[in-house]
Amino acid sequence: MKRFYALLLAVVISNVVIAQNDPNAKKVLDGVNAKMKTFKGISASFVIKSITSKGKDNGSKSGTISIKGQKYLLKQGKNEIVCDGNKTYTYDPANKTITVSSLDDANKTLTPQNLLSNFYDKDFTYKLISSKGNFHEVELVPNDKRKNFQKVNVFIDKSKNMITKARVVDKSNNIIEFSLSNLNTNASLVDNLFYFNRSKYPSDVEVLD
Repeated sequence: MKRFYALLLAVVISNVVIAQNDPNAKKVLDGVNAKMKTFKGISASFVIKSITSKGKDNGSKSGTISIKGQKYLLKQGKNEIVCDGNKTYTYDPANKTITVSSLDDANKTLTPQNLLSNFYDKDFTYKLISSKGNFHEVELVPNDKRKNFQKVNVFIDKSKNMITKARVVDKSNNIIEFSLSNLNTNASLVDNLFYFNRSKYPSDVEVLD
């Protein structure tokens, strides 16, 4: 979980040559962004799979995610990430810490909601790889040379017009695969779900901000 978010929430690359974006890919991604704006709220299950550069399966983890506008709540076992629209709180029970970051810091990374919506025009070079079968596949390469990811391939479900899969390749060619299932795009999500409540966590947990 911690390794995945070190990767997914800080998507990065070095020595990228910025190229003109593929208009066919932009059309697909713009369609996803427009569709996202129509949703009342989103809830889904997810699976994260880790694969080494040599193709070894490092196992998988599962959890749930809820999204409402700029707010989201992600749970994987006892681990949680909650964003109230202003700050993000990451609870790590193994290290007994809650790490607090601002939304501005979160917007510099690939957060769950901008993975599903309008994150691509400014931060990535992108091209349409394939439209075969049930998915469009779009490859995105970050423009920031300080980043440590090579690329992200997103898979857009044609019937839902949503990104339901993503594959992140780091500089060492390790792969993280992220997939969504049990999607509910009309979820009724109360605002309190996304508020950080210190009292719900153990008293010995340290808050780092």
